[in-house]
Amino acid sequence: MTEEQIIQLLANQWNKSGVEHGDVLLVHSSIKQLLLKIKNDYGVTISPKTIYNSLQKALGKNGTLILPLFNFDFTKTNFFDIRNTPSKMGALTEIGRMNVLSVRTCHPIYSFSIMGRYSDEFKNMDNYSGYGSDSPFAKIKELNGKIAVIGLTDQNSMTSYHFVEEQNLVNYRYFKEFDGNYIDWEGNNKQKTYALYVRDIEKGVKTDVNRMMDYLWDNGFYKGEKYDEGFGMRTIKFSDFYNETEIVIKNGKALDFLYSIKND
Repeated sequence: MTEEQIIQLLANQWNKSGVEHGDVLLVHSSIKQLLLKIKNDYGVTISPKTIYNSLQKALGKNGTLILPLFNFDFTKTNFFDIRNTPSKMGALTEIGRMNVLSVRTCHPIYSFSIMGRYSDEFKNMDNYSGYGSDSPFAKIKELNGKIAVIGLTDQNSMTSYHFVEEQNLVNYRYFKEFDGNYIDWEGNNKQKTYALYVRDIEKGVKTDVNRMMDYLWDNGFYKGEKYDEGFGMRTIKFSDFYNETEIVIKNGKALDFLYSIKND
């Protein structure tokens, strides 16, 4: 098969899994399983760029592709360079970061690459808290976006749970600030402070969201394939994801679906 045929094959599969032309789509991914499947099933070795191009094709010219560029080094080294600090979320996300036509949001821990129709909506977005009401998560919700996950469980991908938790100020997380040297797009070095709504480790709080993943599957909110089946992509409307998670929190059932207590 040619490169273009593989791109079309994957795009068709993403469409079957719920991606539509014109979507605003946040994609979390581990592509190792997908690369192996393409090689075994079709005898072709593809690159992460092929997968990136297939996502763009599935979204069409009016779509918006959003990739997480998360990097936690700022919490340890107190340094971030928006021009050069890499993503630690896998090879596919680095393709997005290196795309000169894409926009990168400014949070030094939770930044995103945005490519497509609504990229200007995210330009220069410099949210103080990673999951704040002025964050990319909030903008995706505002734009009626979707989340797609390739090859990962919710436990290893769905950071959006923490956005819902912050918006509801759950009592098992709290705001923690991080200071550091921040190199901006012009190369200026500034001392800046950002925050995350982190789990309360002293209380033994552990993120434990695969039970919520099962709930979303069982109740028809996820569409597509499970992480270890087929091409491994599932999608969910951000509004459905947010609403169902918020219901769990407001009903006092977060301990049953979103976190657990680890007793040493």
